[in-house]
Amino acid sequence: MTGRRTVTVPTVDHGLLTLTCPAWCAEHDTRLPQYKTDLSHTGPEHAFRFEGEELFRAMLTQYPFGSGSRETGLYVEEGGFARTLDPAGLRQLAATLTVHAVHLRTLASQLDAILRAGEQ
Repeated sequence: MTGRRTVTVPTVDHGLLTLTCPAWCAEHDTRLPQYKTDLSHTGPEHAFRFEGEELFRAMLTQYPFGSGSRETGLYVEEGGFARTLDPAGLRQLAATLTVHAVHLRTLASQLDAILRAGEQ
């Protein structure tokens, strides 16, 4: 999180567009043009793993020109983990998920603070 700054991104429908990024914004893909409504601010990515495999990932996101909700939220995506586990493996997975739940609660608190501060 580097503080507010601007970034210029190519769009298919509006040419070059300069956006003011929220302080939490980590990156923008400026290589390929997108439609204006598809532009998003993306925060740092958090990978949640179990035994080296990705269970899911999460990141702050906001679509400032989107047709739906423009509010900042936490985007969560499943990683496709699938495996048969024995009782010990299940206990390990459960313990890992408990740690990940704490991390998600921390991210929820950070999101609360961002929304309260009006940093959308």
